[in-house]
Amino acid sequence: MDRVVGENLRQARLRRGQTLAEVSEAMGVSHQQLQKYETGANRLSAGMIDRASTVLGVPIASLFKRSGALQTEGRADKAARRRDALREEAGWLLARTESEADLKQMVAVLRALARKD
Repeated sequence: MDRVVGENLRQARLRRGQTLAEVSEAMGVSHQQLQKYETGANRLSAGMIDRASTVLGVPIASLFKRSGALQTEGRADKAARRRDALREEAGWLLARTESEADLKQMVAVLRALARKD
């Protein structure tokens, strides 16, 4: 059930076009903690579920709905979610970097890695 709630939380956040950083700040948790909630690694308390539903503007019950996709989720779906989470974290880290020199180095590394695919 933790995975179901987490996936529904993630889908609600994505439907609103919000980042991990934006929603985690509104919920009063770190973006890492929100990511753990979304993957089902950590269980949300009743109070946190209430806060999430308020922040995301969704009914609490919608966070508990099982979808067929969740029930039959394969390894490819899990890998895609992990990649999405890593991409979002990379974006968050880039956004926090103030040094232009550091940003240039980070972009150069990302460009080199993108060419490998």
